[in-house]
Amino acid sequence: MVSQEQRRRQLAREKFLRQQQRRTQARRKARMRNSVIASVLGVIVIGSVALYTTGVMKGDDDKKNAAADVTPSATPTSKAPDPCAKPAAGVAKKLSWKKEPALAIDTSANYTMNLSTTCGDIGVDLKTAAAPHTVNSFDFLAGKGFFDHTKCHRLTTTGIYVLQCGDPQGTGMGGPGYTLPDENLKDKSLKGNTYPAGTVAMANTGQKHTGGSQFFLVYKASPLPPQYTPFGTVSDAGMKVLQKIAAAGAQAPDPTTQNTAPNATVVINKATVTKS
Repeated sequence: MVSQEQRRRQLAREKFLRQQQRRTQARRKARMRNSVIASVLGVIVIGSVALYTTGVMKGDDDKKNAAADVTPSATPTSKAPDPCAKPAAGVAKKLSWKKEPALAIDTSANYTMNLSTTCGDIGVDLKTAAAPHTVNSFDFLAGKGFFDHTKCHRLTTTGIYVLQCGDPQGTGMGGPGYTLPDENLKDKSLKGNTYPAGTVAMANTGQKHTGGSQFFLVYKASPLPPQYTPFGTVSDAGMKVLQKIAAAGAQAPDPTTQNTAPNATVVINKATVTKS
């Protein structure tokens, strides 16, 4: 027969064992909980890094470029060998004027523009009668050497297909100091809200009459509303140069300007406008 003292000791041992068992189970649950928390935090951190690097979390950094709203960011493409030569010696001039130059061209004559670039010559037949203010401005600026040694700062490869040039700063923020009126927005070539390949048109801020010196050359038909002055057409030889530039692809968006620069080194060594 078990004495009262033995029974008391047995109950004490059983209580101690139950306490130890509960502590062991509690520690096991805590380790499992901490492991789960660590795993979840790891997923969150990795996911956050992935979202940040793809730009999903950078809404506050989406800055608009003055006179560059025409060109959305491009999808970067794998970098091909640079098909263009080194730029000629020299730097872009920092020139600015307070108002549009007085009309000095002969609006009944034909004018052509030649962009002598590091990738080859791009000839443009200008639409003098349809866009006299724009053509007059380009004649004026080219005569002042405004475009010489400037780089084409943006190439778009998805959605719309254009090469954008004409900014001495090379950022998409520069201009001549004055703005131009919109012209020729009912050009017969602009059908179905599309700018056909070969079109040369003015970039702007998305507002009326805000063109400056920046322009874009369309290398493949691009869906755009008729809000950008079409003032020229690229020659057949010039289109081959544009296609060469486009084939080299575009870089990832610049974190400051959001420009998608061409992989090719596209610099206008000299721009000339000639009456023919």
